[in-house]
Amino acid sequence: MNRIVILLVFFAIGFMSCKDSEKEIDKLEIAKRYYKILDNSDISAINTLLTDSLLTRETEYDYEQTFSLKEYTEWLKWDSVFEPSYEVLQIEQENEIVKAKVSKIDKRILFLHKEPIVIDQIIRFDNDRISTIETTKYEVFNDSVFVKNRDKLVNWIQANHPELDGFLYDQTETGGMKYLNAIELYKNQQ
Repeated sequence: MNRIVILLVFFAIGFMSCKDSEKEIDKLEIAKRYYKILDNSDISAINTLLTDSLLTRETEYDYEQTFSLKEYTEWLKWDSVFEPSYEVLQIEQENEIVKAKVSKIDKRILFLHKEPIVIDQIIRFDNDRISTIETTKYEVFNDSVFVKNRDKLVNWIQANHPELDGFLYDQTETGGMKYLNAIELYKNQQ
């Protein structure tokens, strides 16, 4: 009888351990799906992964912004205009968070930065939904090249195509189209 009780205790412990590891896999899988959605610009699928609001934070630049789900969906539409490619270089779960190293390139970044931007991010969850995405480090980002090229573009557009002025701050799909148009006009004049 004691052996049966001991065996049942071991099975219960083993079962509980499996459940805990399933939760860990779930968070890691959620994070992987998030980056896949970004890579595919699959805007309709994002609703299932995020909480009602999403806090984004950039540690190096002491910046944070909270998006409603609707606002983040609008940002994804803006992002999709540039045909982004997200590549997860490294990803792991540590307790209740997921850490990832991600490379991103798109038409805007290629024009402004000339190479992919690589960032380290921490993803935090609330009830198996993403609640916070924190960019903790820019592994590859040449701020001076990016800003120099952005300023050249903005100044040229102000002088030659004032109808597109303000494209830099309009992070909607329409704003993204204006941004892309500004890049194409600038490149064609050279």
